[in-house]
Amino acid sequence: MKKVVLVYGIIAGLIVAGMMAFSTGYYCAKGDFEGGMIYGYSAMIIAFSMIFVGVKSFRDKHNAGIINFGKAFKIGFFISLTASTIYVVGWLINYYCFIPDFMDKYAGAMIAKAKASGVSADELAKKTVAMAQMKEWYKNPLFVILMTYAEILPVGVVVALISALILKRKAATN
Repeated sequence: MKKVVLVYGIIAGLIVAGMMAFSTGYYCAKGDFEGGMIYGYSAMIIAFSMIFVGVKSFRDKHNAGIINFGKAFKIGFFISLTASTIYVVGWLINYYCFIPDFMDKYAGAMIAKAKASGVSADELAKKTVAMAQMKEWYKNPLFVILMTYAEILPVGVVVALISALILKRKAATN
């Protein structure tokens, strides 16, 4: 099981971290954070297809074609956790080494978007305060790590649940 988790978790992690590195460079330069989010979550789904492949591989090649929901979910969860950890490390490197002004750009874009949408002065002030708070939180590396896990790990858990439901297979009874 460990080998399956590591192989498919690393593949998924490299896919999602690589696509994240590309998208943050591309979309951050353009100031298009919504396009970056759509691209990012699409990349997560593509990368997390490795959960399905990994669980199926374990079931068919290492477990005689049989797997219960719990074991399938456990494998899927650990593949997701491995990929998410690679993604978090990739984001930390990307953020601290290449785009340390990301939060300034992001906050500026979100405030500009709020202004353009015609929100009231009170709502704009609330948005400005929220973005200032987010920028302050982002100064703490532990917060950056937790927020980055919160961004990706739930997606992986959902894919692990779906994969476990689809791939569970009991032994044939005579």
